[in-house]
Amino acid sequence: MRIFGATLVLLALLPGCTRTRSHVPIVSAPTVTVTARAETAAVATRNADAADDPAIWRNPDDPAASLIVGTDKRAGLYVYDLAGRQRSFVNAGRVNNVDLRDMGAAGIIVAASDRNDPLAAKLALFRLDPATATLAPLGTVPVGAGEAYGVCLYRQGDALHAFNVIKDGTIRQVALALGATPSAQMVRTMKLATQSEGCVVDERTHRLYVAEEDAGLWRFDARAGGSTAPVQVAAVDAHRLHMDVEGVALAAIGTGNGGYLLVSSQGDNAYAVYRLSDDGYVGRFRIAAGRLGSTEETDGIEVMTGDFGAAFPGGLFIAQDGHNQPRAQNFKLVAWADIAAALRLE
Repeated sequence: MRIFGATLVLLALLPGCTRTRSHVPIVSAPTVTVTARAETAAVATRNADAADDPAIWRNPDDPAASLIVGTDKRAGLYVYDLAGRQRSFVNAGRVNNVDLRDMGAAGIIVAASDRNDPLAAKLALFRLDPATATLAPLGTVPVGAGEAYGVCLYRQGDALHAFNVIKDGTIRQVALALGATPSAQMVRTMKLATQSEGCVVDERTHRLYVAEEDAGLWRFDARAGGSTAPVQVAAVDAHRLHMDVEGVALAAIGTGNGGYLLVSSQGDNAYAVYRLSDDGYVGRFRIAAGRLGSTEETDGIEVMTGDFGAAFPGGLFIAQDGHNQPRAQNFKLVAWADIAAALRLE
């Protein structure tokens, strides 16, 4: 989150003040609204930009007992239930983004971008115990120079890769070995021009999507031997997407390339939606101030379709709330069915 962007917008509204960053007015594309059905407990770090990114574990035997892992990027990782109650916390220091995969016999693996050393990026690994809703640290692995920012996982069979997005736009793909002492082997490196963070992989089509904050959304071939050249999906245009483009999430539908890509347009507190089949723009939505409040300046987002119990029967969307006044920051939970209805998605 960049507070200066919001500050400039506020200054521009004052008499006698002029915009110093851009003379282009903010004219957002038409945007529908939804409201949150639940929210998590606030993170413990108050009076700071702290909550950042969520990940979802869906319980196949009891979807209503699914869990959420969320980062406090100044302190560590929380585990919440779908009612938003805090179930556990692990002190991991400065961890930014988070992702997880169920690896069968190896357990549910959680990976967080570890930025405790801003000059040496690491990946912090944990195993989620669904019975106790706790995270057991497995260790950290180095992923090269620079400040760790974004992370997303890519599972193919028994193999697990991580894409580590460094703050300067470097993207490193590593193969993870989950033995008694985890290790990582560098696979390849890709690059975007400027600061980047959010990412997600569509494992059905082997596509990696990465958000470059002031430029837009890009995709790469996720396969180890694939092209490292980026293809632009959407550009920051101060209409559909506003700086800063932050979180990226994938709502997979079916076994092909059906579904949607959701992107946090942090600069105007909205979320843009694109079709996975052809990168086509679908529409935008905001989380409005319902019973649980709205969301502003959202960093990380996550979405998963499917049954999550009575409150979220068609799927679950989670967004970090950068304000949540008067409490510290938290995460808002929205029913995917409400988003689909508002945007008239198929």
